[in-house]
Amino acid sequence: MRLPRDLSGDELARSLAQLGHEVTRQTGSHLRLTTNLRGQHHVTVPRHRVLRIGTLAEILGDVAAHHGVERADLVRRLFG
Repeated sequence: MRLPRDLSGDELARSLAQLGHEVTRQTGSHLRLTTNLRGQHHVTVPRHRVLRIGTLAEILGDVAAHHGVERADLVRRLFG
């Protein structure tokens, strides 16, 4: 499945909330999301209107690795 091309940082943060991530702080235009499922894990999401595809791929790859799933499976689960 292709990555969404028009996803904002806020929309990504809401989608990651389905996996137990919650916003723990905001510094400028960046959100820090944390989950305690499967150990503590932090990810930083820029609050841009449209995330660059490489940035989105990197964030989703990091989250997928933490949860022990393939990135494609994670994309299907979140946007699918």
